Amino acid sequence: MSGSLLLTVGVGALGLGIGLLAIVFGSARSQRQSVAGALTSIERNYGQQPAAAQAQSADGMALPSWARSIGIRLSPSGIAATLQRRLDLAGNSPSWTADRILALKGLGLLVFAALGGLLGLHNLGLAVLFACVGGAAGFYLPDLLLYNAGIKRQALILAGLPDALDMLTVCVEAGLGFDAALAQVARNSGGPLAAEFARALQEMQIGLSRSQALRGMVSRTTVPELRAFVSALVQASELGIPVARVLREQALEMRVRRRQRAEERAQKVPVKIMFPLITCLFPALLVIVIGPGVISIAKSIFIGH
Repeated sequence: MSGSLLLTVGVGALGLGIGLLAIVFGSARSQRQSVAGALTSIERNYGQQPAAAQAQSADGMALPSWARSIGIRLSPSGIAATLQRRLDLAGNSPSWTADRILALKGLGLLVFAALGGLLGLHNLGLAVLFACVGGAAGFYLPDLLLYNAGIKRQALILAGLPDALDMLTVCVEAGLGFDAALAQVARNSGGPLAAEFARALQEMQIGLSRSQALRGMVSRTTVPELRAFVSALVQASELGIPVARVLREQALEMRVRRRQRAEERAQKVPVKIMFPLITCLFPALLVIVIGPGVISIAKSIFIGH
Protein backbone atom coordinates (compact mmCIF):
# COMPACT_ATOMS: atom_id res chain seq x y z
CA MET A 1 0.00 0.00 0.00
CA SER A 2 2.77 2.39 0.84
CA GLY A 3 4.47 1.74 -2.52
CA SER A 4 1.27 2.39 -4.49
CA LEU A 5 0.62 5.50 -2.45
CA LEU A 6 4.09 6.81 -3.19
CA LEU A 7 3.62 6.06 -6.87
CA THR A 8 0.31 7.95 -6.92
CA VAL A 9 1.81 10.96 -5.14
CA GLY A 10 4.77 10.96 -7.54
CA VAL A 11 2.54 10.84 -10.62
CA GLY A 12 0.38 13.63 -9.19
CA ALA A 13 3.41 15.80 -8.45
CA LEU A 14 4.75 15.19 -11.95
CA GLY A 15 1.42 16.18 -13.49
CA LEU A 16 1.27 19.28 -11.29
CA GLY A 17 4.76 20.30 -12.36
CA ILE A 18 3.92 19.84 -16.04
CA GLY A 19 0.78 21.95 -15.57
CA LEU A 20 2.72 24.74 -13.87
CA LEU A 21 5.34 24.72 -16.64
CA ALA A 22 2.59 24.93 -19.25
CA ILE A 23 1.02 27.91 -17.46
CA VAL A 24 4.37 29.72 -17.23
CA PHE A 25 5.25 29.18 -20.88
CA GLY A 26 1.71 30.05 -21.92
CA SER A 27 1.83 33.39 -20.10
CA ALA A 28 5.23 34.14 -21.61
CA ARG A 29 3.93 33.46 -25.12
CA SER A 30 0.62 35.29 -24.70
CA GLN A 31 2.17 38.65 -25.55
CA ARG A 32 3.50 37.32 -28.84
CA GLN A 33 0.26 35.68 -29.93
CA SER A 34 -1.55 38.93 -30.85
CA VAL A 35 1.30 40.07 -33.09
CA ALA A 36 1.65 36.60 -34.59
CA GLY A 37 -2.09 36.48 -35.19
CA ALA A 38 -2.02 39.84 -36.93
CA LEU A 39 0.90 38.73 -39.09
CA THR A 40 -0.87 35.49 -39.95
CA SER A 41 -4.01 37.40 -40.88
CA ILE A 42 -2.09 39.73 -43.17
CA GLU A 43 -0.29 36.84 -44.82
CA ARG A 44 -3.57 34.97 -45.22
CA ASN A 45 -5.38 37.85 -46.88
CA TYR A 46 -2.50 39.50 -48.76
CA GLY A 47 0.68 38.07 -50.14
CA GLN A 48 2.03 34.68 -49.12
CA GLN A 49 -0.16 31.61 -48.83
CA PRO A 50 -0.54 29.57 -45.67
CA ALA A 51 1.03 26.14 -45.66
CA ALA A 52 -2.27 24.32 -46.24
CA ALA A 53 -3.20 26.59 -49.12
CA GLN A 54 0.24 26.16 -50.63
CA ALA A 55 -0.08 22.39 -50.38
CA GLN A 56 -3.51 22.48 -51.98
CA SER A 57 -2.22 24.81 -54.70
CA ALA A 58 0.75 22.57 -55.35
CA ASP A 59 -1.54 19.52 -55.63
CA GLY A 60 -4.40 21.00 -57.65
CA MET A 61 -3.00 23.97 -59.56
CA ALA A 62 0.71 23.16 -59.88
CA LEU A 63 2.29 24.45 -63.07
CA PRO A 64 5.44 22.98 -64.65
CA SER A 65 8.72 24.70 -63.96
CA TRP A 66 9.78 24.56 -67.61
CA ALA A 67 6.80 26.79 -68.52
CA ARG A 68 8.03 29.34 -66.00
CA SER A 69 11.50 29.15 -67.53
CA ILE A 70 10.03 29.89 -70.96
CA GLY A 71 8.12 32.88 -69.57
CA ILE A 72 11.24 34.26 -67.87
CA ARG A 73 13.47 33.87 -70.94
CA LEU A 74 11.00 35.60 -73.27
CA SER A 75 10.21 38.43 -70.84
CA PRO A 76 12.28 41.57 -70.25
CA SER A 77 14.43 41.97 -67.19
CA GLY A 78 12.61 43.00 -64.03
CA ILE A 79 9.40 41.26 -65.06
CA ALA A 80 8.94 39.70 -61.60
CA ALA A 81 8.78 43.12 -59.93
CA THR A 82 6.42 44.40 -62.61
CA LEU A 83 4.10 41.43 -62.18
CA GLN A 84 4.17 41.79 -58.40
CA ARG A 85 3.16 45.44 -58.77
CA ARG A 86 0.27 44.46 -61.03
CA LEU A 87 -0.75 41.77 -58.56
CA ASP A 88 -0.82 44.38 -55.79
CA LEU A 89 -3.06 46.58 -57.90
CA ALA A 90 -5.32 43.61 -58.67
CA GLY A 91 -5.76 42.70 -55.00
CA ASN A 92 -2.83 40.32 -54.51
CA SER A 93 -4.87 37.14 -54.43
CA PRO A 94 -3.13 34.44 -52.34
CA SER A 95 -3.64 31.85 -55.08
CA TRP A 96 -1.66 33.82 -57.69
CA THR A 97 1.99 34.77 -57.66
CA ALA A 98 4.43 36.22 -60.15
CA ASP A 99 5.91 32.77 -60.78
CA ARG A 100 2.49 31.36 -61.62
CA ILE A 101 1.79 34.20 -64.05
CA LEU A 102 5.12 33.53 -65.76
CA ALA A 103 4.28 29.83 -66.03
CA LEU A 104 0.91 30.69 -67.53
CA LYS A 105 2.62 32.92 -70.07
CA GLY A 106 4.84 30.04 -71.15
CA LEU A 107 1.93 27.60 -71.35
CA GLY A 108 -0.20 30.11 -73.23
CA LEU A 109 2.58 30.60 -75.75
CA LEU A 110 2.80 26.90 -76.53
CA VAL A 111 -0.92 26.14 -76.49
CA PHE A 112 -2.02 29.06 -78.64
CA ALA A 113 0.87 28.54 -81.05
CA ALA A 114 -0.20 24.91 -81.47
CA LEU A 115 -3.81 25.95 -82.05
CA GLY A 116 -2.74 28.55 -84.61
CA GLY A 117 -0.61 25.97 -86.42
CA LEU A 118 -3.58 23.58 -86.56
CA LEU A 119 -5.77 26.28 -88.09
CA GLY A 120 -3.37 26.75 -91.02
CA LEU A 121 -2.38 23.10 -91.29
CA HIS A 122 -3.12 22.84 -95.05
CA ASN A 123 -0.79 25.74 -95.91
CA LEU A 124 2.72 25.96 -94.51
CA GLY A 125 2.90 29.75 -94.74
CA LEU A 126 -0.46 30.22 -93.03
CA ALA A 127 0.48 27.66 -90.38
CA VAL A 128 3.64 29.59 -89.49
CA LEU A 129 1.78 32.91 -89.49
CA PHE A 130 -1.09 31.63 -87.35
CA ALA A 131 1.35 29.94 -84.97
CA CYS A 132 3.28 33.19 -84.46
CA VAL A 133 0.11 35.24 -83.94
CA GLY A 134 -1.38 32.64 -81.60
CA GLY A 135 1.83 32.33 -79.60
CA ALA A 136 2.06 36.09 -79.14
CA ALA A 137 -1.61 36.24 -78.10
CA GLY A 138 -1.20 33.40 -75.60
CA PHE A 139 1.99 34.91 -74.17
CA TYR A 140 0.48 38.34 -73.51
CA LEU A 141 -3.03 37.18 -72.52
CA PRO A 142 -2.19 36.73 -68.78
CA ASP A 143 -0.70 40.25 -68.73
CA LEU A 144 -3.85 41.65 -70.29
CA LEU A 145 -6.15 39.85 -67.85
CA LEU A 146 -4.06 40.93 -64.86
CA TYR A 147 -3.98 44.53 -66.07
CA ASN A 148 -7.75 44.49 -66.59
CA ALA A 149 -8.31 43.12 -63.07
CA GLY A 150 -6.15 45.91 -61.63
CA ILE A 151 -8.08 48.59 -63.54
CA LYS A 152 -11.43 47.23 -62.33
CA ARG A 153 -10.22 47.14 -58.74
CA GLN A 154 -8.95 50.72 -58.88
CA ALA A 155 -12.30 51.81 -60.34
CA LEU A 156 -14.09 50.13 -57.41
CA ILE A 157 -11.81 51.91 -54.95
CA LEU A 158 -12.50 55.26 -56.61
CA ALA A 159 -16.26 54.64 -56.60
CA GLY A 160 -16.36 53.68 -52.92
CA LEU A 161 -14.06 56.43 -51.63
CA PRO A 162 -16.67 59.26 -51.16
CA ASP A 163 -19.07 57.06 -49.18
CA ALA A 164 -16.22 55.67 -47.07
CA LEU A 165 -15.01 59.19 -46.25
CA ASP A 166 -18.55 60.25 -45.32
CA MET A 167 -18.82 57.32 -42.90
CA LEU A 168 -15.35 58.02 -41.55
CA THR A 169 -16.23 61.68 -40.96
CA VAL A 170 -19.45 60.80 -39.16
CA CYS A 171 -17.66 58.30 -36.90
CA VAL A 172 -14.86 60.75 -35.98
CA GLU A 173 -17.29 63.61 -35.33
CA ALA A 174 -19.36 61.26 -33.16
CA GLY A 175 -16.40 60.86 -30.82
CA LEU A 176 -14.47 57.84 -32.07
CA GLY A 177 -10.75 57.93 -32.60
CA PHE A 178 -9.40 57.72 -36.12
CA ASP A 179 -8.30 54.09 -35.80
CA ALA A 180 -11.65 53.04 -34.33
CA ALA A 181 -13.50 54.96 -37.05
CA LEU A 182 -11.36 53.28 -39.70
CA ALA A 183 -12.23 49.91 -38.18
CA GLN A 184 -15.94 50.78 -38.33
CA VAL A 185 -15.66 51.70 -42.00
CA ALA A 186 -13.77 48.50 -42.77
CA ARG A 187 -16.33 46.43 -40.85
CA ASN A 188 -19.52 48.04 -42.17
CA SER A 189 -18.56 48.51 -45.82
CA GLY A 190 -17.38 46.17 -48.53
CA GLY A 191 -15.19 46.14 -51.58
CA PRO A 192 -11.45 46.55 -52.10
CA LEU A 193 -11.31 49.88 -50.22
CA ALA A 194 -12.58 48.22 -47.03
CA ALA A 195 -9.96 45.51 -47.49
CA GLU A 196 -7.23 48.14 -47.82
CA PHE A 197 -8.46 49.89 -44.66
CA ALA A 198 -8.42 46.57 -42.81
CA ARG A 199 -4.88 45.88 -43.95
CA ALA A 200 -3.75 49.35 -42.85
CA LEU A 201 -5.25 48.70 -39.41
CA GLN A 202 -3.49 45.35 -39.16
CA GLU A 203 -0.18 46.96 -40.11
CA MET A 204 -0.69 49.56 -37.38
CA GLN A 205 -1.38 46.77 -34.88
CA ILE A 206 1.94 45.07 -35.62
CA GLY A 207 3.94 48.23 -35.02
CA LEU A 208 3.84 50.51 -38.05
CA SER A 209 2.94 54.12 -37.53
CA ARG A 210 -0.28 55.54 -38.94
CA SER A 211 1.60 57.49 -41.60
CA GLN A 212 3.55 54.45 -42.75
CA ALA A 213 0.42 52.27 -42.92
CA LEU A 214 -1.53 54.86 -44.89
CA ARG A 215 1.34 55.50 -47.29
CA GLY A 216 1.68 51.77 -47.79
CA MET A 217 -2.00 51.65 -48.69
CA VAL A 218 -1.46 54.41 -51.26
CA SER A 219 1.47 52.53 -52.78
CA ARG A 220 -0.87 49.61 -53.54
CA THR A 221 -3.31 51.78 -55.50
CA THR A 222 -3.26 54.24 -58.39
CA VAL A 223 -6.23 56.38 -57.34
CA PRO A 224 -5.20 60.08 -57.23
CA GLU A 225 -8.08 60.99 -54.88
CA LEU A 226 -6.94 58.43 -52.31
CA ARG A 227 -3.36 59.70 -52.58
CA ALA A 228 -4.54 63.28 -51.99
CA PHE A 229 -6.64 62.21 -49.00
CA VAL A 230 -3.74 60.34 -47.38
CA SER A 231 -1.35 63.24 -48.00
CA ALA A 232 -3.77 65.71 -46.38
CA LEU A 233 -4.29 63.38 -43.43
CA VAL A 234 -0.56 62.83 -42.86
CA GLN A 235 0.17 66.56 -43.07
CA ALA A 236 -2.67 67.30 -40.64
CA SER A 237 -1.31 64.82 -38.11
CA GLU A 238 2.19 66.28 -38.42
CA LEU A 239 0.98 69.89 -38.06
CA GLY A 240 -1.51 69.18 -35.28
CA ILE A 241 -4.66 70.09 -37.24
CA PRO A 242 -7.86 68.39 -35.98
CA VAL A 243 -8.57 65.24 -37.97
CA ALA A 244 -12.34 65.85 -38.03
CA ARG A 245 -11.91 69.14 -39.90
CA VAL A 246 -9.63 67.55 -42.48
CA LEU A 247 -12.01 64.64 -42.97
CA ARG A 248 -14.97 66.97 -43.44
CA GLU A 249 -13.18 68.98 -46.10
CA GLN A 250 -11.90 65.88 -47.86
CA ALA A 251 -15.35 64.27 -47.86
CA LEU A 252 -16.85 67.43 -49.36
CA GLU A 253 -14.16 67.53 -52.04
CA MET A 254 -14.68 63.85 -52.88
CA ARG A 255 -18.42 64.39 -53.34
CA VAL A 256 -17.73 67.32 -55.67
CA ARG A 257 -15.28 65.24 -57.70
CA ARG A 258 -17.79 62.38 -57.93
CA ARG A 259 -20.41 64.77 -59.28
CA GLN A 260 -17.91 66.16 -61.78
CA ARG A 261 -17.03 62.66 -62.98
CA ALA A 262 -20.73 61.88 -63.44
CA GLU A 263 -21.23 65.07 -65.43
CA GLU A 264 -18.19 64.27 -67.57
CA ARG A 265 -19.53 60.80 -68.36
CA ALA A 266 -22.94 62.27 -69.19
CA GLN A 267 -21.37 64.72 -71.63
CA LYS A 268 -19.55 61.87 -73.38
CA VAL A 269 -22.77 59.95 -74.04
CA PRO A 270 -23.86 61.91 -77.20
CA VAL A 271 -20.46 61.40 -78.80
CA LYS A 272 -20.41 57.69 -77.98
CA ILE A 273 -23.98 57.11 -79.19
CA MET A 274 -23.35 58.87 -82.51
CA PHE A 275 -21.49 55.96 -84.13
CA PRO A 276 -24.14 53.29 -83.39
CA LEU A 277 -26.79 55.69 -84.70
CA ILE A 278 -24.90 56.33 -87.94
CA THR A 279 -24.04 52.68 -88.59
CA CYS A 280 -27.23 50.96 -87.43
CA LEU A 281 -30.23 53.29 -87.15
CA PHE A 282 -29.78 55.80 -89.97
CA PRO A 283 -29.59 53.18 -92.79
CA ALA A 284 -32.85 51.63 -91.59
CA LEU A 285 -34.49 55.07 -91.42
CA LEU A 286 -33.29 55.89 -94.93
CA VAL A 287 -34.78 52.64 -96.24
CA ILE A 288 -38.10 53.32 -94.49
CA VAL A 289 -38.31 56.96 -95.62
CA ILE A 290 -36.85 56.76 -99.14
CA GLY A 291 -37.89 53.19 -99.95
CA PRO A 292 -41.55 53.89 -100.86
CA GLY A 293 -40.53 56.86 -103.02
CA VAL A 294 -37.96 54.75 -104.87
CA ILE A 295 -40.56 52.02 -105.48
CA SER A 296 -43.12 54.51 -106.80
CA ILE A 297 -40.56 56.16 -109.09
CA ALA A 298 -39.47 52.77 -110.43
CA LYS A 299 -43.09 51.80 -111.13
CA SER A 300 -43.79 55.08 -112.94
CA ILE A 301 -40.68 54.75 -115.09
CA PHE A 302 -40.81 51.08 -116.03
CA ILE A 303 -44.58 50.47 -116.00
CA GLY A 304 -45.25 53.75 -117.83
CA HIS A 305 -43.05 52.60 -120.73
